[in-house]
Amino acid sequence: MSRTRIKICGLTREADVAAAAVAGADAVGFVLYAKSPRYVSAARAAALARELPPFVTPVCLFVNPSAAEVNAACAALPNALLQFHGDETPAECDAPSRPYLRAVRMAPGVDLLDWALNFPNAQALLVDAAVDSYGGGGKVFDWSLIPASLRVDVRSRLVLSGGLSPANVIDGVLHTRPFAVDVSSGVESAKGIKDAALMRRFCEAVRDADARIADLAT
Repeated sequence: MSRTRIKICGLTREADVAAAAVAGADAVGFVLYAKSPRYVSAARAAALARELPPFVTPVCLFVNPSAAEVNAACAALPNALLQFHGDETPAECDAPSRPYLRAVRMAPGVDLLDWALNFPNAQALLVDAAVDSYGGGGKVFDWSLIPASLRVDVRSRLVLSGGLSPANVIDGVLHTRPFAVDVSSGVESAKGIKDAALMRRFCEAVRDADARIADLAT
């Protein structure tokens, strides 16, 4: 039984980085998209990432960045995973030669197998709600859009995102069985300001879901 990994995204403060790690996050995300209320510069992201303990991965989130912006972030955070959340092509995602996640805006007709085939070098596909702006906007999408018959090699690369919180993440994990979950607004007291208690409750809920899955397997 492989445990569900946890990514907490949109961190802007040192205290929140520390609290996320203590809560049990496997990765923390820094939003390098200037239009986001959770935006931080590459230099600020690097400073925050220095607060991380070993084995907690920093993630740099981009939306339609220039090559220069990606290169600057890679230089500032040499051990970061990249996350492309806009309209980037496979070639643009592959260009930095760094491990990356590719976000997929879920809606009726979206074929995850096609996305997996088009982005074969993505470490994972991050499935999010389809809203007018980039990112899920704290909205939950219809989890049934992830077909139960999805090939194992694709499902094992899925990161569930979109409106997750301590209240619904157990259902999300049980329903979709993702490799990882990603949360942002669901553990905040304000945009970009994380709540340590909510982060802890979120991580505990994911572990609860894992335990229930393990019980079902016995």
